[in-house]
Amino acid sequence: MNEDFLYYLWQHYLPGKTFQGTQKERITLIHPGRHNPDSGPDFFNGRVKIGDTLWAGNIEIHLKSSDWFRHGHQNDPNYDNIILHVVYENDRPVLRQSGEPVATLELKDKFDRRLFDTYQGFLRSKHWIPCQETIDRAGHFQILNWLQRLAIERLQRKAGEIENLLRDSRHDFREIFYQKLLQNYGFKVNAEAFGQLACSLPFALLAKHKDNLQQIEALLFGQAGFLHAGFPGDIYARSLQNEYRFLAQKYSLTPMEPRVWKFMRMHPPNFPTLRIAQFARLFYRSTGLLQKIPEAERLDDVVNLLQTEASGYWKTHYRFGKTTTAHSAKMGKSSIHLLLINTIIPFVFVYGRMVNRQPLRDKAMEWLSGLPAEKNGTTRRFAELDIHAANAMQSQALLRLKTMYCDRKQCLHCAIGLQLLKPL
Repeated sequence: MNEDFLYYLWQHYLPGKTFQGTQKERITLIHPGRHNPDSGPDFFNGRVKIGDTLWAGNIEIHLKSSDWFRHGHQNDPNYDNIILHVVYENDRPVLRQSGEPVATLELKDKFDRRLFDTYQGFLRSKHWIPCQETIDRAGHFQILNWLQRLAIERLQRKAGEIENLLRDSRHDFREIFYQKLLQNYGFKVNAEAFGQLACSLPFALLAKHKDNLQQIEALLFGQAGFLHAGFPGDIYARSLQNEYRFLAQKYSLTPMEPRVWKFMRMHPPNFPTLRIAQFARLFYRSTGLLQKIPEAERLDDVVNLLQTEASGYWKTHYRFGKTTTAHSAKMGKSSIHLLLINTIIPFVFVYGRMVNRQPLRDKAMEWLSGLPAEKNGTTRRFAELDIHAANAMQSQALLRLKTMYCDRKQCLHCAIGLQLLKPL
């Protein structure tokens, strides 16, 4: 037995039921109250009927009533006004400082043991998700409702990270937007390296050269450490190298170590060199991008803003000095969708919160639901369980479900787990 399961019983199984307390009194749970995750009583503002009297106040929950003393509550005045002590086992009477007994409800024999067995089965499960063998019983409508909430949770988590960065930067919105966008140009494999590049080359410095594509490319590639080698016969690379030497001396810049960049086991269109060239073109042609995005009415308008093509050199190159057959230098739609999901939409959501404009927050959610579902290992495994993401909002929700609930065995905090724990 654990306290998490007792919390579940208190919140989801006991409401509306009547039991006999340890003093033979009749106890009916009217409302469980609000769970308190911090110090103090476990639930605030619960409502219970003890005998003929309706009580409203705080409730404390323990495995054993003796835990009251083990936790030192007998010396804490915050616990002297507890209206009900809920325990799995009543092994010691608990008194108020006045000597009056605290009303106590022992749960040991007051619930269906099959519920705990089901919960233990989830905890012991070795499957990809704990409820893998029974999730089909949860019901399509219940799952959809839960995914909606999880999508909001995940978006709020991303928004919270952005807001923390904004606080640390004294609300330099342009700098943080630039940093997060450039970082996400690295996607999963090179995100850390792109993040280092953004930190080493502040927005304000790069913006001084926003009207000169060659200088933007020179600064980005030079800071990334890609212009350190000799480039015999490569006029484009040599021109960037010369430009960077001048700018690096002017601004006292120190380039990154080239070894931080990853090329192994990557498709060439995902090489960081091509991604940097695409970002350079975006930076060059999209002056005021941060202002344009929230003002856009249609998702397609934002996609068009982001769908840039790297300069001509990159139509026959993926790396400096290595010519290839002609290919597209544009960023693909699926990559743009990831930038929208991980950067653009969270920033629109944050901006809506900052200026207190609900329509902008609604727009962020609308754009998320208007994007196709992500295709990754998580969404594929859920599809095998007949849970299919219809759009990016639902695929984001499935990622949240897997990492924050299934992997952590948080079944008692998951709407699907609670549904499966309901008595048959």
